[in-house]
Amino acid sequence: MPAYALANLRPPARLDEDVLTYMERIQATLDPFGGRFLVHGAPERDVMEGTWPQALVVIAFPSLAEARDWYASPGYQDILPLRTRHMAGDVLFVDGVAPGYDPAATAAAIRAAQTAA
Repeated sequence: MPAYALANLRPPARLDEDVLTYMERIQATLDPFGGRFLVHGAPERDVMEGTWPQALVVIAFPSLAEARDWYASPGYQDILPLRTRHMAGDVLFVDGVAPGYDPAATAAAIRAAQTAA
């Protein structure tokens, strides 16, 4: 099942040279784990609800295990401080949904569990 790394980053007005080096080097750390960018910064966005002043990053992986292995890898850990020293943010990994996922079936299961409780 696919998994995703999501980052809500708060970049400064001017990016430090370290951050640019991080950006140049990150893809090489992703490749061995099947990681690929789906969204990188989202400079063009329509905020439909709430506010979103930060930069959004979404990276897809074949599985949650590969996302975790990438993050813990020596290659990524080597470049991570280039970003974290200069840019605050929140990062999380999430499982995707299986092909054919039905949100109505999920709602029915939750309803049944809540009724039984």
